Amino acid sequence: MKEFVVYTVMRIVLFLASFGIVVGIMALAFDGRYNLFWSVVLAFLISGIASYFVLNRQREAFAQRVESRAAKASAAFEERKAREDRD
Repeated sequence: MKEFVVYTVMRIVLFLASFGIVVGIMALAFDGRYNLFWSVVLAFLISGIASYFVLNRQREAFAQRVESRAAKASAAFEERKAREDRD
């Protein structure tokens, strides 16, 4: 669960930083005016691309955690199934 929280918080921080940069650049380029919709869209694109490279380690840790939990659940299911077949 910790890996999920860390990855999610870092994605949110990355989006907010991207949004701040996009709004700042748009405000400077267009005399203090900016379109909120396009700022959000650009921030999503930038943060999505950046997270692919920047948050790779956190994403891998989260994936390993999910995989290990799935393996444990599968093993427990198979054990119950085998026990049921013996009875």
